[in-house]
Amino acid sequence: MVNKDQVKGAAKQASGAVKEAAGKLTGSKKTEAKGKVEKVAGKVQKGFGDAKEKVKR
Repeated sequence: MVNKDQVKGAAKQASGAVKEAAGKLTGSKKTEAKGKVEKVAGKVQKGFGDAKEKVKR
């Protein structure tokens, strides 16, 4: 079963990856950095969701 933290975390990771790529393409270091931060935040949130699921089992 998937919980909301897993879904939101995966969405943040994807969104961050898109921002990071857009920043690289446009040469915007600020957008690239924001994308990297968002990607990491998503990874953390998804990890938290994964841990919650393991505890439920």
